[in-house]
Amino acid sequence: MQAEITYKNKKFIVDFNNPMDISIPLRTGNANPNAFGINPPLFEPLRFGNYVASVAEGSSVNCENIFINAHGNGTHTECVGHISNTRITINSVLKQFVFLAQLISVKPTPIGADYWITLDSIQSQLNPQADAIIIRTLPNTDAKLTQMYSGNNPAFIQPELCAYLHQNKIKHLLVDLPSVDKEEDGGKVAAHRAFWNYPENPVLDSTITEMIYVPNSITDNLYLLNLQIASLETDASPSKPILYKINDVL
Repeated sequence: MQAEITYKNKKFIVDFNNPMDISIPLRTGNANPNAFGINPPLFEPLRFGNYVASVAEGSSVNCENIFINAHGNGTHTECVGHISNTRITINSVLKQFVFLAQLISVKPTPIGADYWITLDSIQSQLNPQADAIIIRTLPNTDAKLTQMYSGNNPAFIQPELCAYLHQNKIKHLLVDLPSVDKEEDGGKVAAHRAFWNYPENPVLDSTITEMIYVPNSITDNLYLLNLQIASLETDASPSKPILYKINDVL
């Protein structure tokens, strides 16, 4: 299936036959990425007294309770409610789900004991047509599917870069890091604040998606992005960003 989509006075020929999922599958136990010392996901059968909702244990159906924390357990999309002093939920503010997204690969810059994604490393590459930016850090391996980030000071985003993306009307930022901010930053969350322009004039319909994984088979380019979330009235949801190749621009 191919579709012709008109957007920003251009026509894009999009290939819907080969969706490219850049989320990380979420499963019970430790075989997931983990951040901020948050407990791993737990999927377990529903239990009522002696009844166990598991076909393997004699039930006619499987019915699991799922215990997760979106921020520490895998691919998730968050809104400004993550840092605001009023309750703002991802389901109430994310109302559009298809965007033009640019994938950019970049090697973090060592600064002291830290590794930064800097404005200088991204600025010259930005495509003005993009609504969303996807940052893939290098080196890129499938170790990201189960990476233990907690306590290991992973790379993070320079606040000046987030401010620049906001100024250039980038509404959605996707990264393969556990957070756009430093793991322990004294509560500043400066990159989050810069991207959402918080608290001066918060951008309610902008999102940050963290802990994605973009395989090396997907090349840096412009894509159609479908950003899927669960309908949860909380600040962040497990999410499933899907990329589609653009075959032509008319």
